[in-house]
Parts: sequence; structure tokens; C-alpha cells
Amino acid sequence: MINNKIIIGISVGDINGIGTEVIIKTFDNPAMLELCTPVIFGSSKLISYYKKLSSIDMSFVGIENMSQIIPGKVNIMNLWQDAPVITPGKDTEEGGKLAFSSLEAATKALADGSVDALVTAPINKKNIQNPDFHFHGHTEYLESKLQGEALMFLVSPQLKIAVATGHIAISEVSDAITTDLIEKRVLQMEDSLKKDFGVRRPKIAVLGLDPHVGDGGVIGVKDSEVIAPTVESLFNQGHCVFGPYSSDGFFGSEAYKNFDAILAMYHDQGLIPFKTIAFEDGVNFTAGLSRVRTSPDHGTGYDIAGKDAADPSSFRTAVYDAIDIFQKRMEYDALTANVLTSQTIRNNYSSKNEEDPDMAGMED
Repeated sequence: MINNKIIIGISVGDINGIGTEVIIKTFDNPAMLELCTPVIFGSSKLISYYKKLSSIDMSFVGIENMSQIIPGKVNIMNLWQDAPVITPGKDTEEGGKLAFSSLEAATKALADGSVDALVTAPINKKNIQNPDFHFHGHTEYLESKLQGEALMFLVSPQLKIAVATGHIAISEVSDAITTDLIEKRVLQMEDSLKKDFGVRRPKIAVLGLDPHVGDGGVIGVKDSEVIAPTVESLFNQGHCVFGPYSSDGFFGSEAYKNFDAILAMYHDQGLIPFKTIAFEDGVNFTAGLSRVRTSPDHGTGYDIAGKDAADPSSFRTAVYDAIDIFQKRMEYDALTANVLTSQTIRNNYSSKNEEDPDMAGMED
């Protein structure tokens, strides 16, 4: 942080998508600079190109290293000297190359603490592939660069959904779902809800895998033999976890409103209801890592790129959430540190009383 203002690193994503447009639309509002100092990893020429297309007069400063960050300004970390070849709406090799360059630099700054949190604009998962990026998406890449184990957590004021199996093929989902995986995901969610969202005793719902939760084994046995016993075991250990629930009825009846978060078994089972219910203010948060990363819940938007038609709502909310989660973690760390300190003092005080009868009965 600089002058107690949170520094938000921003990767530009695919330069031919809507990422840069939603970034400049977000920070065209001066009120955003009261909340944080943004550092956009890209180039001044890229920003200027999309400013002109969107008729936005956002001011910014170009910097060459992190020591030059100016608080209260939109800072552009110039990674490329040459003007990028920008072709809005097109899937190009150049777009993938520069998207990775931005993400790599932003992630390095996040890992070394030069920025407090990271907000990533959407990438094209195909054209970004290279010898240094051989992952299914941001989540897996960030997990390889930061401490901890990543959890894809889609969050909004109305709904929070985590995905047990992440970015894998549907044909692989059933084999991937095990007792250990369900336990790990529930505990990750519980930990994140406490540390990142301030929920003291999280109430978590677990969705079933097969239609109608297997219909007692008629459709499948994964729910009855793996998911249900795991949920029951966690509940008996004192965790507020319930299920498994059939996802169609669960969302259709709005039962999701009774829980702090939901664990879906696979990507589309979680993301389809989430984007239906919370598309405008939904955010993809990578929980479980040592640093905070959020992103909007939409993709590159090639079909509207360069047309000044992109809605910045989700990206703006991703910035808000990155700030809030970073602050919540600091508060949690301070509270738990104080608890440990207080406990140590009490223990030392009790030991002193035992050693010195004259101190017995004294209270602080």
C-alpha cells in the first residue's frame, strides 16, 4: 500500500477483447481513485487506442517500474515499446502473446508484494498457450505462482458458488469426485468465507452430481456412496454443511438463499445458475491462495469488442471485491494475531499465579 491506499494490479487480458474497454470505463470515474491506486500492466498506446474508440477522457501516467507509482492516479506499466497490433474481435497470436506478457508481469508484482491485489481482464485460453502458460485458465496459472491451493469461487451479493472440479472435461468429472476432494473443497470454502468475507459460521450447501441426486441409485451411485456420506461426516465434525441437493430444484425453489455458499460438482453446474442470477455484478474470485485475485465473470466478448458496447459493471465489482477481500484478510489476521497474543498473556499470567501465591486471585 502507498499512503494507506490499496494498490490494485490489473492485467489487460486479450488486447482484441473487451478487457481494456471495461478497464478504462471503470477508472474513468474519479471516485475509484479514492478507493485504490490502479497499476495497469500493458502500454500507454493500448490504453490510448481504446480511449479513442470509447470517447473517454481518462487521464493516466506511464511508468517504467513499480517505484514510480503515483498514488491517486491511473498508472500504466509500459511493458511494450512498440505499438501493439490491435484488431478488435479477432483471435490473434499477437493478442495471446501480449495477454501473457501482461499477466506474467502482474502476477510477479502480486507475488512480491508490489501490488496488494490483482484483477485480471479476460484472456483467450487458446491463443495464450505457450511454453510458460500451459494451463486451462488464470486459476491454475496463479496457483503455480503463488502459495496455497486455488479454489474457483464465483461471488456476488446474492450468491456464492465454488466448483469442485474446475476446468476439466465433463467425461472426467465423475472419476474426479472423491471423499477427499469434497472434504477439501468444503474446508477451503469455509476458510475463505471466514477470512475473506467475514462470515463467522458459514452455512454451505453441496449439490449432487447426477439428476435427482441419483434417485436412490437408479440413475447413479456417486451421490449416495460418496457425496452424501462425506457431507454427513463433515456435519458430524461440527461443520455447517448440508446436502447433497438436486441442482434443478435447489435453484428453482430459490433454496440457495438459505446458505452462505454452494459447492457445485462441475463447472457448468455452478456457472450457469450463477451467471443467470448474478451476471451483472458477478465476480470470479480465486480463493485459497496467499494473494487476492478477482476477475469479471465474462469472457473476451469478441462480438462486441471495439464497439463501445461493453458493460464495465462486473469488472468494476471485481475491483471493489479485491479491495474488500484484501481488507477483510488484514482484519482477520489482526484479530487472530490479537487472540493469540491475548491467549499467551493469559497463559503466562496463569503460570505466574501458580508460582507466586501472592498473585493468586488477581484479575487484569
